[in-house]
Amino acid sequence: MPSPNKNVLVIGAGFAGLSAASFLAQKGWEVTVVEQHNIPGGRARKFETNGFVFDMGPSWYWMPDVFEKYFAKFGKKVSDYYQLKRLDPSYRVYFETTHWDMPANYEAFQDLLESVEPGAAKALDKFMEEAKYKYDVGVGKLVHKPGQSLFEFIEWDVIKGVFKLDIFKNMKKHVAHFFKHPYIQSIMEFPVLFLGALPENTPALYSLMNYADIKGGTWYPEKGMYSIVDGMYKVALEQGVQFKFGEEVRQINVVNGEAKSVRTIHRQTQEQKEYEFDVIVGAGDYHHIETKLLDIKYQSYSNKYWEDRLMAPSSILYYVGLNKKLTGVQHHNLFFDTDFGVHGKEIYTHPAWPKDPLFYASFPSVTDATVAPAGHENMFLLIPVAAGLNGDTEAIRDVYFHKIIARMEARFGQSIGDAIVYKKSFAVSDFVSEYHSFKGNAYGLANTLMQTAILKPSCKSKKINNLYYTGQLTVPGPGVPPSLISGEVVAELVNQNYNKA
Repeated sequence: MPSPNKNVLVIGAGFAGLSAASFLAQKGWEVTVVEQHNIPGGRARKFETNGFVFDMGPSWYWMPDVFEKYFAKFGKKVSDYYQLKRLDPSYRVYFETTHWDMPANYEAFQDLLESVEPGAAKALDKFMEEAKYKYDVGVGKLVHKPGQSLFEFIEWDVIKGVFKLDIFKNMKKHVAHFFKHPYIQSIMEFPVLFLGALPENTPALYSLMNYADIKGGTWYPEKGMYSIVDGMYKVALEQGVQFKFGEEVRQINVVNGEAKSVRTIHRQTQEQKEYEFDVIVGAGDYHHIETKLLDIKYQSYSNKYWEDRLMAPSSILYYVGLNKKLTGVQHHNLFFDTDFGVHGKEIYTHPAWPKDPLFYASFPSVTDATVAPAGHENMFLLIPVAAGLNGDTEAIRDVYFHKIIARMEARFGQSIGDAIVYKKSFAVSDFVSEYHSFKGNAYGLANTLMQTAILKPSCKSKKINNLYYTGQLTVPGPGVPPSLISGEVVAELVNQNYNKA
């Protein structure tokens, strides 16, 4: 354990930053978090207006065991900070001419698949047996590796199960081996979209996400996803973490291969400050910290390296308030009623603004009356688009907004446009300006085989001895649960390296 005068500075108070800060403080470090926004949460911030409460980023709560384990390591329970409700159905999927509600009950889910493809119920058992093994090994072991060396993965149960983990098979082929009906294939491929890559480019290891979906369930934290941030922030304060809000880091000062201090500027007052530390953890955008805060001689990766990375998508987001309740809608709704093959190419293969995109619609007020005024509906919409697109304007956002509103009205059989009393959009250029997001990505790096584990940007700088990274551009990858784990992994690595010194 470090001596009391050893301190660490964390850049960013998103999930990974809060996690890293809390674990380091627990290990005896003096921890200061510098966050450019006025509240914690990063991409998972919230805002309130006209009686509506909008979660700005993540809206799906999967892998409840990861959150329980996180809080348990601080002697707490999830229920000490927020209450959970399991959604049933988990979500609704709209296809071209029909829709399916995904039952929370496993046997009911089997019956649904069996009704369109005889034999699918037994196939699901086999598929889920493999998915559980991958979940136990993947989430239980692999994601906790810092990715510093191949030797980390030399454990007997990992080696003997390397073929069961399906690292070298892709998800599309894996799903097609078990299921033939196109709707079933779409549902089974859907969870890997959270990982930011096409099923044909994602290792079949990630069928562990199907286990998280079907067995682990889809949950909702009371008062919204920001309840998680609020709980983690309280844990950090209980551990003694200090926070500096509204301050943006502008420069990391390096002397003889050691980061010595950072210069910040207050976004409102323009006051500049300098902080000294023994260790720094970058929990903001990795690319931004490397290329904008460090001199080029201290950057671990070249511009070509970054340009060659396959990024997860960006998004067009809409936060919408309606002055009426809609009938018959679910909390989570996936619109798979257009050709994902075409949309997928527009995201990954030939980046372009999509012609007829798939999209996601969430109505948290269906579950939670606190997020909208009485008799009103809270609506969150997301269209995945390619990272790095030019031409992000209010005009193009409005075009897509009217397109998807028209599609929803047609499928819901009721009007929406005439009930809108609030609307705010957030897209590629906002991800850049608000989060310094590389190419305006929303989720980080795509989890392809060549961007997994040791092949991700390292969580330890190759040029600066005391600079570490955490979050969705390093191990273990994108998503809320991986971000919690990322913070824990880097905190452990910092502590181990310090104790060796």
